[in-house]
Amino acid sequence: MRAAVLRESGRGEIELRDDVTALDPGPEEVKIRIRATGVCHSDLSLISGELPGGGGAMILGHEGAGEVIEVGNQVTAVAPGDHVVVNWIPACGQCEDCRNRQVHLCMGFMENLFSKHRFEIGGTPAFGMAGTGTWAEEMVVPWQAAIKIDPAFPFDQAALLGCCVPTGVGAVLNTGSVRPGDRVAVIGLGGVGLSAVQGARLAGATSIVAVDPARHKHALAARLGATQTITPEEAEDTKNLLTGGRGFDHVFEAVGRSATVRHAWQLTRRGGDVVVIGAGAPDDPLDISTYELLFASRNIKPSVYGESDLRRDLPKLIELARSGHLDIESLISARVRFEDLNDAVTALTKGEVVRQVVVFD
Repeated sequence: MRAAVLRESGRGEIELRDDVTALDPGPEEVKIRIRATGVCHSDLSLISGELPGGGGAMILGHEGAGEVIEVGNQVTAVAPGDHVVVNWIPACGQCEDCRNRQVHLCMGFMENLFSKHRFEIGGTPAFGMAGTGTWAEEMVVPWQAAIKIDPAFPFDQAALLGCCVPTGVGAVLNTGSVRPGDRVAVIGLGGVGLSAVQGARLAGATSIVAVDPARHKHALAARLGATQTITPEEAEDTKNLLTGGRGFDHVFEAVGRSATVRHAWQLTRRGGDVVVIGAGAPDDPLDISTYELLFASRNIKPSVYGESDLRRDLPKLIELARSGHLDIESLISARVRFEDLNDAVTALTKGEVVRQVVVFD
C-alpha cells in the first residue's frame, strides 16, 4: 500500500512509497482504510526535528478519517463498514486521568508509542506518528482510537475533526472557558488558530482579534468570526484601543513558539488567561520571572488537544457543522492527491495555506 515514510526525524525527507504493509489488528485493535488525512504543522515539526520522533522509520500523519475494514475478535464498539475519525490520544478508560474525566491527558496507549510497531516496510518494523500514521492507505490502532461518526458526514471534513478543529474549538470552550462578553485574541491563523476564532464566536466573545503576520489569512479569519484582524506589530495599539490598555481576557497562542507565548502574555489582562495550544520545541524555553509571574497574576494554561474527549465532543462538532454554526469547509485550502504530498508540505511550510487534505482514491 502507499504511505509517507520518514526515515529519521529532523532529516526533512519524506519518501512516498508503495511497499508499506499495515499489520493485522490484534484482539482489541481496528484496521482502518484512510479516506482523507490533513497536513498539520505538527507533521512539519516532526519532519524538521522540532518535535522529537523517536528512532526508526515512521509513517507520518495523525489527523484523519476513514472506514473500518477489519476488527479484532474482542472489539464491539465498531464494525467493518463503519466510518470513523482517528483519535491520536485515545482514552484507555482505566487510568486516574480517565477516571478524573481528563482523557486528553491519558498516557495509557502513548507510553508504548514506540514499543509496538503496526507497519512494516519490506519486513522492517515501522511505527506511526503519535501511534497512528494517517498518511497511509491503511493503519491499525486500538479500538479506542476509532471514533464512529455518521456515514453521511464527508471524509475530508471529518479528517479535520481528528486534530485541528477539536484542538482549537476545545481550547476556547474547555480550557479557556470563554464567556459571553469576553475579549479574546488569537495568535496564529493556521487550522487550529482559525478553529479557536470560531470557538470564541460560539462562546459569545464580543471582541475577537485575530493576529498573524500573513495578511492573506485575515479575510478568512474575519469570515469565521474575527471582529478585527491585525499583524503582530499592530497588537499593542489594538489592545490599548479595545481594552483601554488593560489587556484581553483570554489570549490563545496557536503557533508553538516561546516568543509568541510571551507576546500573548503581554496582551493579557491581570487575572486573564494565556492559553497555549501550539506544540513547541523542547529546547525553546519560556522566560518569565517568578516576580512577574506572581505580580502580573496572569494564568498560563496549556491546552493539549483542546482538552477534548472526542467520544463526547465529535457529535456536538458535527451538529454545529451541519447547522452552519461551525465552518470546517473553509479551513480546507486544497484537496490534494497522495502523489502531491511533498508539494503540500512545502506549501504549508511557506505559510501559503491553512489546511490541505490528502484524499485517497
